[in-house]
Amino acid sequence: MRTGSEPTTARSPLRMRFWLGIWGLVWAAGGTAIFSLTSHPGWAAFCGALLLIVVVDLVVVIRHIRQGPHYQPGPDVPPYEPVDEHRPARGPDDRPPPRP
Repeated sequence: MRTGSEPTTARSPLRMRFWLGIWGLVWAAGGTAIFSLTSHPGWAAFCGALLLIVVVDLVVVIRHIRQGPHYQPGPDVPPYEPVDEHRPARGPDDRPPPRP
């Protein structure tokens, strides 16, 4: 929900998050390989789990980058749907019947 106090030029740092994710991917993959080769299974498992988390984060970031910018209402748009005076107020008993 919009509160009206957001900055008008705010941008999500997705590209920075992407490059930091690549940096983390390199380090986690390297750590997994090195700890596996030096017989440290606990650290290798930790780096492998971290590698999995980084890959999932990169997939989400790439998906958001590919979606492009989203519509953001301006300061003249209220943070709620205005009340339609021609439509009667709906109470809890005025719900439509459930679909089968």
